[in-house]
Amino acid sequence: MSEIFDETRCVLGEGPLWHPARGQFLWFDINRHQLLIREGKGTRVVQFGEFVSAAGWVDESSVLIASATRLFLFDLDRERSEDVEGLEPDIANHRANDGRADPWGGFWIGTTMNDHSEKTGAIYRYYRGELRVLYPGIQIPNAICFSPDRKFAYYSDTPTHKIMRQKLEADRGWPDGDPEVFVDVGAEGLYPDGAVVDAAGNVWCAMFDAGKVMAFTPGGETLREVAFAAPQTTCPAFGGSDLTTLFCTSAARDMDPGDGRPHGATFAAPETAKGQAEHRVRL
Repeated sequence: MSEIFDETRCVLGEGPLWHPARGQFLWFDINRHQLLIREGKGTRVVQFGEFVSAAGWVDESSVLIASATRLFLFDLDRERSEDVEGLEPDIANHRANDGRADPWGGFWIGTTMNDHSEKTGAIYRYYRGELRVLYPGIQIPNAICFSPDRKFAYYSDTPTHKIMRQKLEADRGWPDGDPEVFVDVGAEGLYPDGAVVDAAGNVWCAMFDAGKVMAFTPGGETLREVAFAAPQTTCPAFGGSDLTTLFCTSAARDMDPGDGRPHGATFAAPETAKGQAEHRVRL
């Protein structure tokens, strides 16, 4: 059973992160250039001057944030930024989208055109000072997440309807061989958006415009679904003190604000499954 966790109506809610060192929930409204931080029963909004979309935690006070032009360190308490690496700074009308830290301390991030019209984006990995292209020719990068046994990464190019699975090297976590199709939801007319893997290795993926998160077993079979009151579900994350609450962001693009549905709100489904603690980015 899901409920509204935060009433803030995002245009494009994304990048939810349960910061394990702070016990705090963070997420983004990409289109408004905002980081949102839940504090008690209220929400602190941090305004930036460009698109921001995803983060990985570095220490108790700092996160690594991906924006339209860069990766930068951000101090959550002092609200100060420090540039780390450029991210397609010279490509017009591009921005970051989905991203997540991997078990080795690397940070995977995808880029896309602002209007998603062409396959000019890519998925990158930032690791030990190196930003490397992993997958070029991506239209809408999403579903970046990692298995608890450190064997696989997952990702999606949303318009393909497919979630891909990539074997990873054991020592440093770089891709090993070619990716393979993990699940294909094209027959159902579904579009994979953000995803997260729980402690048992099940992949939980938001299906955009379907109002739900679907869980798939490590073998790719459908396990269950969790429904949410807004159709444009964008990205899930596990959090709470015991990591059993499934959070999910949503969007409100081109939706009727008067139709009675909580478009753009952020949701929570308590006691859904046991999640993994988010991995720390090691710079």
